[in-house]
Amino acid sequence: MTSLPDPEHIAAQVRAALAEDIGTGDITAALIDDRTQCQAQVISRESAIICGQAWFDLAFQQLDPNIHIHWAVAEGARVTPDQSLCQLTGSARAVLTAERTGLNFLQTLSATATVTRRYVDVISGTQATILDTRKTLPGMRLAQKYAVRVGGGQNHRLGLYDAFLIKENHIMAAGGIAGAIAKARQLSPGKPIEVETENFSEVQQALEAGADVIMLDDFSLEQMREAVAWVAGRCRLEASGGATLETVRALALTGVDYISVGALTKHIQAIDLSLRLEKPV
Repeated sequence: MTSLPDPEHIAAQVRAALAEDIGTGDITAALIDDRTQCQAQVISRESAIICGQAWFDLAFQQLDPNIHIHWAVAEGARVTPDQSLCQLTGSARAVLTAERTGLNFLQTLSATATVTRRYVDVISGTQATILDTRKTLPGMRLAQKYAVRVGGGQNHRLGLYDAFLIKENHIMAAGGIAGAIAKARQLSPGKPIEVETENFSEVQQALEAGADVIMLDDFSLEQMREAVAWVAGRCRLEASGGATLETVRALALTGVDYISVGALTKHIQAIDLSLRLEKPV
């Protein structure tokens, strides 16, 4: 079971999203008698991996804790078009007010989980692992990284604080690869150190300086195979730069350990879901 982000973090995200949408009040929902109860269901319009149920549930329950939500599918389940995902029962006003906020979270996180699963499926049978990046939607970092895990991928660093990623500009400003790695070890012993490299000479420097992971940035397939053979398991290697569903298996077959894919969180299209009111009472 993939662990959720901190519940307070999720609750704060949902509160902020509801406040953004409701503002001074849902004037359309005010047309409905506040005693009216309803039943509603959420339907998938396309195939997807479902993700974001905790955010969806809170969108309704923060407005009315008496709203009952029964899920017909589990988090991480693969669903098909026209499949019923869940049923909601409770205040019609609250259901309709929270509808868009709940669906926004569910559609967006399901999109990331779905795209991730596609990449994971394509490289099945290889030793490579699909990683995400920091190219996430503002304010949705932990949620999208959770969705990547639901989709079967793994997280790269969460932010700028939990691992070093020494890139070209860091190398230049720090005076070289060896100096940057030495400084990193001094400042934060135990933190993982990854170095971005653009040629074989930089790969050699990074390995000799003790990098934990070497990123092969925009290397050709042949260059990646050469790097894998030369490194020979002495550290982990990550392929980075322009991976697509059409190219990712070839990258994996070079023997790299990781393939980072910004598209998991950046180039997503919300999954098409709809909420249908079935029975106002």
